[in-house]
Amino acid sequence: MEPADPAAAPAVDLAALREEYSRGGLDLPDLDPDPIEMFARWLREAVEARLHEPNAMVVATATPDGAPSSRMVLLKGLGPDGFVFFTNEESRKGEELAANPRCALLFPWHPVERQVRVEGTATPLPRAEVEAYFHSRPRGAQLGAWASRQSSVVASRAALAADYARVQEQFPGEVDVPDHWGGYRVRPEVVEFWQGRSSRMHDRLVYSRTPSGWAVRRLAP
Repeated sequence: MEPADPAAAPAVDLAALREEYSRGGLDLPDLDPDPIEMFARWLREAVEARLHEPNAMVVATATPDGAPSSRMVLLKGLGPDGFVFFTNEESRKGEELAANPRCALLFPWHPVERQVRVEGTATPLPRAEVEAYFHSRPRGAQLGAWASRQSSVVASRAALAADYARVQEQFPGEVDVPDHWGGYRVRPEVVEFWQGRSSRMHDRLVYSRTPSGWAVRRLAP
């Protein structure tokens, strides 16, 4: 394959790309005492604003020696104990969480000029919870969990299609839950709510878990 000609691509002045945020602000009286309840409020507002996939989040993991990686997944559960998502446990993120369960989440709600950052520890979900969610998924997604050896190298798109066709034949009826498919609950230790403000003077209010409950601080933007 010939290398791309840099001159052929239109130039983008990255330094000139900027927007002025003006949708609102965030102050201590606006906060719920519990960050999970506060997050649920903002999530409802993101849904009401008709954001595309408002439950999409970046999950950042790291190896034991500190090499980071991140990817988008979908939040599929929320409760007093934390944030829930499902995945192939043999994927890169699954292997990294097995070795180092500390992780971070990011909800990038750009259209409403908000983001939420979460730092915490991931714990594998009970098998019964995993199986209940798996069987609620569309059949195609269930088959895909078998056909895709997530994060492994594949020869071609045709090879993926062949694996999917093979799985369709393997499961003409109900699809079993793969042993390698599971989920995690991230127990938050830090939750930051970020609201864009004019002149880059953004609001950053951060909950930190303490032995006596949640402490809240304001950070400089």
